[in-house]
Amino acid sequence: MEDAATGSLLHDFAPLLGAALVFVLIFRKLKLGATLGYLVAGVVVGPQVLGLVGDAESKMGIAELGITLLLFLVGLELSPTRLWRMKRDIFGFGLLQVALCGIAITGVVWLFTRFTAPAALALGLPLALSSTAQVLPMLQSAGRLKTPSGERAFSILLFQDLSIVPLITIVAAMSRNPADAGGPPGWLLAVYTVAAITGLVLAGRFLLRPLFRLIGNMGEREMFVFAGLFTVIASAAVMEALGLSTALGAFVAGVMLADSPYRHELEADVEPFRSILLGLFFLAVGMLLDLSAIAERPVFVTGMALALIATKAVVIGLIALLFGMKWRQAIALGLLLSQGGEFGFVLFGQAQHALLIAPEAASVFSAVVTVSMATTPFLMMLTRRFRAQPKPSADGLDGPKHDGAAALVVGYGRFGQTVAQMLIGQGISVSLIDTDPVTIERAGDFGMKVYYGDGTRVDTLRRAGAEEAELVLFCMDRDQMELADLQAVKQAFPDASIFLRVFDRRSMLRLKSAPVEGYVREMLDSAVTMARRAMACVGVDDGEIDRTEEAYRNLDAKRLAQQLEAQDLYAGREAMFSHQQGSAARDGLTREA
Repeated sequence: MEDAATGSLLHDFAPLLGAALVFVLIFRKLKLGATLGYLVAGVVVGPQVLGLVGDAESKMGIAELGITLLLFLVGLELSPTRLWRMKRDIFGFGLLQVALCGIAITGVVWLFTRFTAPAALALGLPLALSSTAQVLPMLQSAGRLKTPSGERAFSILLFQDLSIVPLITIVAAMSRNPADAGGPPGWLLAVYTVAAITGLVLAGRFLLRPLFRLIGNMGEREMFVFAGLFTVIASAAVMEALGLSTALGAFVAGVMLADSPYRHELEADVEPFRSILLGLFFLAVGMLLDLSAIAERPVFVTGMALALIATKAVVIGLIALLFGMKWRQAIALGLLLSQGGEFGFVLFGQAQHALLIAPEAASVFSAVVTVSMATTPFLMMLTRRFRAQPKPSADGLDGPKHDGAAALVVGYGRFGQTVAQMLIGQGISVSLIDTDPVTIERAGDFGMKVYYGDGTRVDTLRRAGAEEAELVLFCMDRDQMELADLQAVKQAFPDASIFLRVFDRRSMLRLKSAPVEGYVREMLDSAVTMARRAMACVGVDDGEIDRTEEAYRNLDAKRLAQQLEAQDLYAGREAMFSHQQGSAARDGLTREA
């Protein structure tokens, strides 16, 4: 029996994972995302196409752990203080989205089907929910989860998870099934929810944190993996036993550990399991897709999916505008959350059990959800240019003008800001030039006047008053000045002293004969500062730190001079700083003192 079970498992997972590998690579290459690849792979190997793998329902039960792990990892990113800061979006935006989208989609379902009001409501409310399993990985992979729009999308998804209990209660209240008469009332489920969340919060503070502290002191890496998985599965099991959202339980457990010193290690340990199980979830969704339902009613399924996407995109976009989002961001948010979600499958099953909808209706609307999920990558790709924020225009920005400044600072980024502020602090008048409208506008917010223009051009510098300036300081990044540019500037303004920010010693080799008063390697002094602080942290006294720095700078200057003379990066290798070289140099400095 065990050998047969093992053989069946291998027989199922070999083609399943192989198909996933092929299709995900293809869809990644086409820049359509992994989710669509998993869905198509599930359809192809599932019972309705090649029939290589069956029993999708059992695999879905395992794969749903992927959503649970995803919410746990998201919770680890959100400390309680940050979550409290998002309360307006969670309970304001989220509530409006679920309520208004639910009402609007219920109306659309009724118009398409002419079902009874309870049946339309039992289908419309679940369709108001979006796919946490699809949207959050998209935001994470794009690095947008912690942006304001990403946080707003997450807030809506979190409220949707919270709304599962009320939605189940609404379906149960409309039930025509006599067997549901003895079920728990809605108010009791609400009490269960509050009690479960409170219990998880207390367990996180008084049980989990001491547990992870103990494991951390033991230094057992594999125990972190076990403890992390136990935390997720135990919190999900508690919520499931109470008939609540397992993902919500895992999320609360994650939030409780967000401020712990072991957060990053937990993320690293749980992430691989999350990725695998989430992929398996979408494979199972693809396997469960009822192609016969689509084949029998292709116009209805396609039209209903498009109506769902359009309705949610419009409603969410309008709410976003109401909450002060710019119209491009509002459209992006509406499209991102326009699909149906995985909890729709659960609620359709609840509605079917309550005798509100027929099994055929549950199958058709499950297909609608899957089709809508499959469209999201296409929608985001096709509308990328439309949704993108336009590059700030230079219209209305002042060009350089002669204001009698003694110093011209070209490039007002991190480096240029420090240079300019120190000169201003010494009473030296400064004129600032940059090519980035965003930087110019942001500097204006802090009371700094930055002129728009290409400060590498001689004509721009002339308009800025370089003929009378004492200093011209090029503070841009990416080594934008070539030797010919610097020679032209010096020829046009021979009385000005030129200083140049360079990336590294290779840049200095390339610009060896440039007519400048000084080069400044952009990372040298910050690296020296970190080294000084590190030495102080391990108990090196201040005098020894000063001697070590001076010895390093002397040897570095000697090596750089040899490289410049030989025009060879590898010259002066014997002058590289080492323990032996450092000791000899420090001894020499001590004798001189």
